[in-house]
Amino acid sequence: MKGQTNVSLSDKWAKKLNIDVVVIILGILFIAANLRAPITSVGPVITEISENLNLSPAFIGLLTAIPLISFAVLSAFAPKVARKTGLERLLLYSLLVLAIGLFIRSVGNVPLLFTGAALIGAAITMANVLMPAYIKKMFPNKVGLVTGMYLVSMNFTSALAAGFSIRIGQASGMGWQGSIGVWGVLAVISLFIWYPQVKNSPTVAVASKKTSTKSLWKSGLAWNIAVFMGLQSLLFFSLAAWLPAVLQSWGMAASRSGWMLSFIQMAQLPIMLIGPILAARMKDQVILVWVSFTLLILGLAGIIFGKTSFIIPSVIIIGISLGLAFALAMMFMVLRTRTTSESAELSGMSQTVGYIIAACGPPLFGALFSLTGNWHVPLALLVVSAIALFFVGLNSARNRYI
Repeated sequence: MKGQTNVSLSDKWAKKLNIDVVVIILGILFIAANLRAPITSVGPVITEISENLNLSPAFIGLLTAIPLISFAVLSAFAPKVARKTGLERLLLYSLLVLAIGLFIRSVGNVPLLFTGAALIGAAITMANVLMPAYIKKMFPNKVGLVTGMYLVSMNFTSALAAGFSIRIGQASGMGWQGSIGVWGVLAVISLFIWYPQVKNSPTVAVASKKTSTKSLWKSGLAWNIAVFMGLQSLLFFSLAAWLPAVLQSWGMAASRSGWMLSFIQMAQLPIMLIGPILAARMKDQVILVWVSFTLLILGLAGIIFGKTSFIIPSVIIIGISLGLAFALAMMFMVLRTRTTSESAELSGMSQTVGYIIAACGPPLFGALFSLTGNWHVPLALLVVSAIALFFVGLNSARNRYI
């Protein structure tokens, strides 16, 4: 009788899912839309923030690194908290904290700027870690399709945030505060769109399985994948934080410089859908690592030597490269492991180690500029990071398991 009751409840939930599938997907897309825009909206107005609040480049770099530090510190705790609250409820709380953080960050003084950034980082971390688990839970037979939609929504909104950041500030009359604060409105809207999932979903906690990660942390392959994850994130977030400021110092209009970051984001969209499909069909992914590295070096060279002359093709090929690198980082966690539990462990390790590495990028980039007074030294840091990414990528791409 107990088994029959479980089946009945499961069937009832399946029917409910069929009725509300559009609402659920809409909720997923709206949460995804909040996961990068609060970060990429800062880059185009970073010079304005620095001048208005009298912040040094190193402190501005720290501001953009705070969300990455949160990713590194809090990623491991998200599943533990979700086991007590449930995925849907914790995702709702994350949206609430995100909205509060976005409004606090835009108030206009230094303490609240950094406090808001910390809240934003914590909220995005929780959603970043939990949303893939939610997709797997709700769409076990459509994980690839829904995940693709999730990634496209996340990066498309991120591109819009970078491109329209300055114009939003100008149109609102609030300057940089309007540019980075407006995304709090999206977070509030997302709260209402997501709430039905909390109200109507069955109370199901994330399954807990105790596994040992001791051997994983001793695995050279696991470390290569974790460093690969970190370096591709370092490259992206360093460019997201500083590329508009670099281009503005070379004479590009502030509004146009934000769109260069948008081109990087837009160029990532198709490859984030195609890359995982290609990677899964290959015996190894060495060729894809070569493609990503070659495009990345060409794009960085275009910026360093051409400055604004070849900027559009340069940022487009950088976007393709980093989009492919991100897709590979995700796929390595699946392709280099034998079981689901190993994949989950590798994902946790990669995000922890990876975002520690990534968090060093923006402040180090800014500090190098402060020390040298020119942009070529911090840009050289990105070239060195690209070379390191290539070598750990080759080690990660060979057909073997941790």
